[in-house]
Amino acid sequence: MIPAPGELLHFSEDPTITRFEPHVAATAQQPDAYVWAVDVTNAPSYWFPRQCPRGTAWVGPGTSPVDRDVILGPGGAERVHAIEYGWLDAMQATDLYAYRLDADRFQPFGAPRPHAFVATEPVEPLGPAEPVGDLLTIHEAAGIELRLMANLWEFWDAIVASTLEFSGIRLANARSRIAPE
Repeated sequence: MIPAPGELLHFSEDPTITRFEPHVAATAQQPDAYVWAVDVTNAPSYWFPRQCPRGTAWVGPGTSPVDRDVILGPGGAERVHAIEYGWLDAMQATDLYAYRLDADRFQPFGAPRPHAFVATEPVEPLGPAEPVGDLLTIHEAAGIELRLMANLWEFWDAIVASTLEFSGIRLANARSRIAPE
C-alpha cells in the first residue's frame, strides 16, 4: 500500500475516520499540532500495528557496500524491517487501513530529509479507508525482509551507526536492552 502521485498516506487501525484534526501526538517532540502523513519511501515503516516497536533500514544514496552486506545481509535485500517475537501475533491479527490524502495540503517535516509530512489545518481523506491486507504478505510483495528478533536494540544500534537510511518507531515499547555479560 503506497500513495499514488500527488497523494500521501495516513495509516490507522480505525476505518471510520472522516476528518483528520491537527493534534499534538503523545510521543511528539515538538509543541505544534499536526495532521501526519507519509510518502512512498516512508509508508512501509507504518505497515505494523500502531504500538509495535520496529527498526527499519534501507539502502540510500550514501549507503556503503559493507553496511549493505553486513546489516541487510547477502540476500540482496534493499530494505529490512525488524520487530520482536512478542509482536508477531499482533502483526498477524491487526486490521490496518490506509487513508489517501491530498499531498498539496502538507509540508515536509524533518531535516535534513523529511521523514513525514504535516498539515496544520484539518484534512479530509480523498476517499474511504482502504484495508492494507495481511501485514506479512504486504512486506513480502514489496520485497521487504521482515526479521523477528528477541530484542531490537542490537539491530537498532547497528543501523543508527551505519550509512543506511533508517527509521525507528515506538522503540519505547521495545523490550529493555540486554545487559552485557
